Amino acid sequence: MTDYGPRPVDRRLPTEEARDLLALVRDLLDREIKPVAAEQEEAGRFPRETFALLSESGLLSLPYAEEFGGGGQPYEVYLQILEELAAARLTVGLGVSVHTLACHALAEFGTKEQRAAHLPAMLGGGLLGAYCLSEPASGSDAASLTTKAVRDGDTWTLEGTKAWITHGGVADFYTVLARTGDKGARGITAFLVPGDAEGLTAAAPERKMGMKGSPTAQLHFDGVRVPDARRIGDEGQGFAIALSALDSGRLGIAACAIGIAQAALDEALEYTASRQQFGRPIADFQGLRFMIADMATQIEAGRSLYLAAAARKDAGLPFSKEAAMAKLFCTDAAMRVTTDAVQLLGGYGYTVDFPAERYMREAKVLQIVEGTNQIQRMVVARHLAGPETR
Repeated sequence: MTDYGPRPVDRRLPTEEARDLLALVRDLLDREIKPVAAEQEEAGRFPRETFALLSESGLLSLPYAEEFGGGGQPYEVYLQILEELAAARLTVGLGVSVHTLACHALAEFGTKEQRAAHLPAMLGGGLLGAYCLSEPASGSDAASLTTKAVRDGDTWTLEGTKAWITHGGVADFYTVLARTGDKGARGITAFLVPGDAEGLTAAAPERKMGMKGSPTAQLHFDGVRVPDARRIGDEGQGFAIALSALDSGRLGIAACAIGIAQAALDEALEYTASRQQFGRPIADFQGLRFMIADMATQIEAGRSLYLAAAARKDAGLPFSKEAAMAKLFCTDAAMRVTTDAVQLLGGYGYTVDFPAERYMREAKVLQIVEGTNQIQRMVVARHLAGPETR
């Protein structure tokens, strides 16, 4: 018996506390998430009880300040935990990333009074958040959003429709970007909207090729009244807040992508070591060994890229370009690795009896969410060559 095959990722963690946290997460995944992941995804079941458990365990608050109930962990630790969650079930990993994104505006731009009033419940009180930027006609061109917020004294009234909202219809709170001024980026403001606000309704969830356990839905704001105390930041600051959140969120997507790629590689390693053809394991054949080597190399390169971007964020350095690079490379790598995993399993890779086909379907959406990879290339190019000329 050799020591080759799938094994836990050897993490580089900065503290003993972080190593204990990783052990806690791996135990939780083995007990609560991995055994039911395939069945629940096939059934399209949203694991609300899992998010309650994660909240209770402090895993929905890792990168935020302890002062308001956060875990106080650097992003390099948070992202590696997120990768482990996504490898076990992308619905859970991506859900944690979206919740973290939804908390970002208040945590970074809210007043001290707002943070004290809302963050403890958002971070560790069993609540689940969602982020509302995209609209049916406003995706990559987010600054053209049309959902309106009209002020009447100390209250705002929201009208419009948001689209492609992860946790739409099941979230307890929504960070919503709405137009309060003229056209363009400077006329947008951020609001924290309760999930049970009167006039807020969700459409039926989208029917997707993957991540069937994670509800994605349109949200309709029909005269939703929000007090000015729930406005985050200044009027007209919303687009800058949104971009700041997306820089951090793209690192979360990158980590999720590497998680699902790692899961696919592990599945391929286990299968090729046990599958016999021509009297020996198919892992002995050079053509397949080269595929496995390429898969592992892409995963390690992606992991290093997102951790390098996280180190810049933790050090307080600009990281927008590096976040776009990480999201771009890691999600493209996940698509290639999961496709190769299906190929390595042959006919079995095309059946739902093995998770490889699910990994491939799920990897696709990561090239789209939180800015398509074409948008990421535009972001990187602007940092290197300046804005496009008109």
